[in-house]
Amino acid sequence: MVALFLTLTRSNLMSLSIFDHPWLSGLFGDAEMALILSSDRQMAHMLAFEAAWSRACGKAGFFDEEKAEEAARAIEAAEIDLADIASGMSKDGVPVPSLVKQLKAVAPIDAVHKGATSQDVVDTALVLTLRDASTLIADRLAKLENSLKDLETRFGDAPLMGRTRMQAATEITVGDRVLAWRLPLADHLATLDKKRADVEKVQVGGPSGDRKALGNKAEFVVAEVARALGLEATEKSWHTMRHAIVGYASFLSLVTGSLGKIGQDISLMVQQGIETATITGAGGSSAMPHKQNPVAAELLVTLARFNATQISAMHHAMVHEQERSGAAWSLEWMVLPQMLMTTGRSLVVAIELVQNIQRLGDPA
Repeated sequence: MVALFLTLTRSNLMSLSIFDHPWLSGLFGDAEMALILSSDRQMAHMLAFEAAWSRACGKAGFFDEEKAEEAARAIEAAEIDLADIASGMSKDGVPVPSLVKQLKAVAPIDAVHKGATSQDVVDTALVLTLRDASTLIADRLAKLENSLKDLETRFGDAPLMGRTRMQAATEITVGDRVLAWRLPLADHLATLDKKRADVEKVQVGGPSGDRKALGNKAEFVVAEVARALGLEATEKSWHTMRHAIVGYASFLSLVTGSLGKIGQDISLMVQQGIETATITGAGGSSAMPHKQNPVAAELLVTLARFNATQISAMHHAMVHEQERSGAAWSLEWMVLPQMLMTTGRSLVVAIELVQNIQRLGDPA
């Protein structure tokens, strides 16, 4: 019995998050977003930065260009010991010192990471992650928008009692209510384009964010690394200017908030005695087999409230002291991935919920 308990305890140590928990993930998990946020994908982004850095510095003449290419190829082919990275993280507070040590074991030492700093690597990997996440979010927003347009086509002219402050008001149509669900999505898509432009920028600052280690070649190196990674170059590093990252997080909360409104409305519409919506695939009850619970609609409300809570932490993470913060920076690592998972899952649930609607409008 003790052995079984220890086995279960060890396995559960890796599943404390609701997003990958053995059974809670059935409600909260999003496999596609989880893949984007996975350690393997994050490490691939860090290696991509290091390879691009070696090549750019070689072209700039900081070391032999052939040696730089040799280093870049070795970096791209490197097999990273993640246990060693975790051990180093506990001591250094960042994964890069251990990573660079591993890379220097397989590549020319003087052509690896020279002139860069840990935050250049980690932040650039972050924005590459956000780029992938943004593509997924945009695709799902467009799909949800089309699903809502289909609802308008099918049920838009049906009568519906308008309700203000939870009380019957005047008669409207289903189209009136669904339009209030759909219109914010176009705004979110337009906002996402702006947020992508704000965040998809390479991070290069060096030890104190001033790029002095690169001398008069700084602009060239920044441009080369940005080009190689498909990011925008910047005039200055954004090490301590986190408004773009926090603005992106705010966007995530706005998306889930709009979807939460859809969920809240549908939860009320399926109430007994109201019954202005019929949905397939509703949840069952262990004690009351006659019930069909609006699980998906309720989940949208929960996810909206979760992101609304997390955004306060991201605003705290804006306060970076001087030229680099450890406390504020690492707070982002705790919060932003959860917000991305929440947003991804919320979009999946909203699409499925809308597509499962069989009837909208006041009962005949």
